[in-house]
Amino acid sequence: MTSTSTEAVGFRSERGPVLISVMLSTGLVAIDATVLATAVPSIVGELGGFNQFPWLFSAYLLGQAVTTPIYAKLSDVFGRKSILLLGIGVFLLGSILCAVAWNMLALIAFRAIQGIGAGAVQPTAMTIVGDIYTVAERARVQGYLASVWAVSSVVGPMLGGTFSQLGIWRGVFLINIPLCLVAAWMFNRHFTENVTREDRSVDVAGALLLAAAMTSLVLAILGGGQTWAWTSVPSITAFAVGAVLLAAFLVVERRAREPILPMWVFSRRLLCATTVVALGVGAILMGLTSYVPTYLEGALRVTPIVAGLALAALTLGWPATAAIAGKFYLRWGFKRTSMLGAVLVIAGASVLAATAHRPNVATVAVACFVIGGGMGLLAVPTLIAAQASVGWNERGIVTGTNMFARSLGSAVGVAIFGAIANSIFGAGDVTSLGPALIQSGSAAVFLGVLVAAVATAAAVVAMPRTRPAPVAVTPEPHAV
Repeated sequence: MTSTSTEAVGFRSERGPVLISVMLSTGLVAIDATVLATAVPSIVGELGGFNQFPWLFSAYLLGQAVTTPIYAKLSDVFGRKSILLLGIGVFLLGSILCAVAWNMLALIAFRAIQGIGAGAVQPTAMTIVGDIYTVAERARVQGYLASVWAVSSVVGPMLGGTFSQLGIWRGVFLINIPLCLVAAWMFNRHFTENVTREDRSVDVAGALLLAAAMTSLVLAILGGGQTWAWTSVPSITAFAVGAVLLAAFLVVERRAREPILPMWVFSRRLLCATTVVALGVGAILMGLTSYVPTYLEGALRVTPIVAGLALAALTLGWPATAAIAGKFYLRWGFKRTSMLGAVLVIAGASVLAATAHRPNVATVAVACFVIGGGMGLLAVPTLIAAQASVGWNERGIVTGTNMFARSLGSAVGVAIFGAIANSIFGAGDVTSLGPALIQSGSAAVFLGVLVAAVATAAAVVAMPRTRPAPVAVTPEPHAV
């Protein structure tokens, strides 16, 4: 399919209001990443289906992972604004539907719609930052973006815990409505792309095959060991169908005029290494987000608010170091800064795994803060290194591939950690399991997080040594 599309060649907008709009858009995803975990016990209490609750996270991640690379390519073709507004609209629809869900299956389906919206919001917002700020300037801008995660990491778990204790967990989704409306209004008002008309090819066949292949493969991964056995007919069938569709996708991409996911993304050493890092970051983040509240509430019988605050330390540590990561990578380079972050993640994960049988809220909070601090020094420099290695017309797909890998890592992490936990927890409700059983299952999950952290550090070692320009450079014509 060939269409007359738009390509941004500059921005008439002032960067300050645009940055605020990007921060609001990012806030949608940031709050939703933390607000649900502390409300799970209340949701399960009303809707039932404790053994299905991991799908509340998995369905969201599936929708996000499958659509992220598609949105990313479309933002390179049609411009950033229309794709971001589309994502906010879909996220809003999903939030409204989640608030009126009548059973666990409906809620899971509507969470997938939320994920489809988030698949456009987060990578497009990050791409816009890469468009309008140079690498050196982003050292300062990351502090502003980090503040979004800092506020969300406190507000999200507290809201989720509060709604849970009040018995109105549906408010977790209703709070997204005003946030979506304000973010869309701000962005539409302040962001204006200067565009030129140009014939661009839209790889419809590739997009459909990629979405279908990844849906099948991620469903196989998410369901294995939880909904069905790894060796069961549904699992084998899903893997086989996904493999066939993926092979067809690769054939189509070799012939496409403008592939939806060009293979050069995986042939460059820097991009390949940073993609693997993003996989690890997603797995670690979702493993902790999904199971730290369950661990504390089950092992110590603490309230959802207390468990949420302990988890908030993770997303407080991240922006605390992301705000200063720019100073580090401008002085030391991307690789050394990322390695420091990987070491901190390994240290924090080691503490969690070693102390799981001696539950303590303070210890968990400190370990989560250390892991979050490592994430800030790991995820931010690797993403910026990838963005800085390409121009405007490739930045969307590079950013989207990184976000796609993070979402895929989260999906795989939830599946693997869920299978590990369920093998120990069984089919019981978390409120009916004894503390000792909760500790054993959580210890196994935290050990898996440690393994993922070590594998992520190995990917950092494989990165080539690159150093950003120490001072701001003249922006490209596409980002002024």
